[in-house]
Amino acid sequence: MALPLPPGLVPTEVAFLCEMEMVTIVPRQRLESIPLLSGSTAALRPPHRAELPLWLALLLKKQRRANILAPPWLHPASLQDIINHETKVDPEAFSPPPPPPMRPDGRGGLRPYSYAHAQPPHPHASTTTATATMMTMTALSPPFLPSCTQAAPSGYLPYHWLELAEALLAHAADDVPSAAEVRALLRDLQEVRAAKLRAGTAQLDDGGGGGVVGLRGVGAMELAENRAFVLGVVDGVRKLGASAEAGRREEEEEEGDEEEDDGRGGVGGGYSDDEMEL
Repeated sequence: MALPLPPGLVPTEVAFLCEMEMVTIVPRQRLESIPLLSGSTAALRPPHRAELPLWLALLLKKQRRANILAPPWLHPASLQDIINHETKVDPEAFSPPPPPPMRPDGRGGLRPYSYAHAQPPHPHASTTTATATMMTMTALSPPFLPSCTQAAPSGYLPYHWLELAEALLAHAADDVPSAAEVRALLRDLQEVRAAKLRAGTAQLDDGGGGGVVGLRGVGAMELAENRAFVLGVVDGVRKLGASAEAGRREEEEEEGDEEEDDGRGGVGGGYSDDEMEL
């Protein structure tokens, strides 16, 4: 008999999904395009930068065929700004996620990243052409945003920030500027956010937050590691609420029985004189 699977993703599964994040590399050797299930990769031509999935970038790094460029948010100055925001600017909330990237459309305006290379379908275009065009204009969402490349803004933590930082520090520490300082800052940031997430479960008692915990800006690995704790708190609050509701109902039933007994008071158990004579 198979054991029941735990709810949600476990940390190892989250780390596996993080390997699909796009990172920026500087190739050392020429490499032709590789056809993958997600699409063909860009041809590598040193010293031009290229964007590859994390798993492929780590493989080329191990083979000494490329260097990985750490994203801007992984630099010490950026991490220090994030810690300052978490502890002093807004100590009750998490730092906001990175904004959706925008690119110029050539007409003096801006478009989201997924709309940068697509044009709206022509009003008189065929149904097939219009459908294909709209599919290319599908809005991106985490973790498919390019939030770990060199184009990512600094001062914002992406959805897979913790597991990606651990992977880079474990396999490409020489490509991370001030790796020792980055490790210390990541440890401090992780402790601050973990304490903040545990403290947020105090709102589940319907006291001040209405039983809602704000998770905006929380990363994937943080959710996977703290899911058991949060679910345990929710289950405990549910049991306390059920016992309190059962106690309230018992008190109401007892009060109702006492009122009925009082209504029957008097000689003969509350019967009238005619009923007593009969």
